[in-house]
Amino acid sequence: MDLRRLKKLQALVHLYRQDPDLLRAKQLSLLRDNVKIIGDPISLLQCNTSVVKTAEKEEESPETAESEESDLEIEDDGVIEPDLDDPQEMGDEYLEITNEMIEQVNEKREHTFAALNEGEFQKAIDLFTDAIRLNPHFNLLYVNRASVFVKLQKPNAAIRDCDRACELNPNSAESYKWKGQAHMLLEHWEEAAHDFTLACQLDYNEDTNAMLKKVQPRAGKIAAHQEQYEQIRELRDIQERMERVKLALEEEERIQREENYWQDIIRKSHRQLTFFITLLDPRVLIAFLDVV
Repeated sequence: MDLRRLKKLQALVHLYRQDPDLLRAKQLSLLRDNVKIIGDPISLLQCNTSVVKTAEKEEESPETAESEESDLEIEDDGVIEPDLDDPQEMGDEYLEITNEMIEQVNEKREHTFAALNEGEFQKAIDLFTDAIRLNPHFNLLYVNRASVFVKLQKPNAAIRDCDRACELNPNSAESYKWKGQAHMLLEHWEEAAHDFTLACQLDYNEDTNAMLKKVQPRAGKIAAHQEQYEQIRELRDIQERMERVKLALEEEERIQREENYWQDIIRKSHRQLTFFITLLDPRVLIAFLDVV
């Protein structure tokens, strides 16, 4: 049995417990008829699940559901503020590459790695950008520049480079690995787990797998919390819909009572009018006077 459907049914039963008159509604005739076929509905009313209890608490404290997401606590070691720099240069994707340009790119890469060994990260970024201008179709240039952006704690820039690298080569495990590390810096645990998983599927690596194991518990905690929040929201939606049905039925009954009231007045008035008209008949008046 689908657990989510069962929880919704239990929520509906909980509403019936609060107001048994709801089951008499025309809109719930199908449910009412099937309950009669199944048997004693009391057994249904004894279903007390944790989801229904959660809905009861949420009803008692309306502010609880609105603050559900803020209640989640996850370790945020290593998390930084997002970088808000303008997007870095990506090169001309329509540029035609010559052999001379490829040689220049190789020279730039050698200088870049030398700069990295010296810890000159910004210089390395500039050299990678020069190389990208010469060959914007070489995906490893974007991957390498992304790795430096991560070291400079500029995760958004790194993600942009990784996205571009993935466009050029969807099977690049390194692109997903560095993208996952950038998401870790931003506390995007689910995205990081997704990227590390893809990286391991494309080209298994112990370091990448270790990072995946680090983020998986946090990603799982977020997913479980989000699922619980969605269940509570769905239960509240059911309660609100049932309340609207109840109000609509009450309004329909009120209108019907008014119609019955006025119809009764019209019938009585008609009888009285008929009586007076009859009295005005000369023959009736003569007969009445003769009696008197």
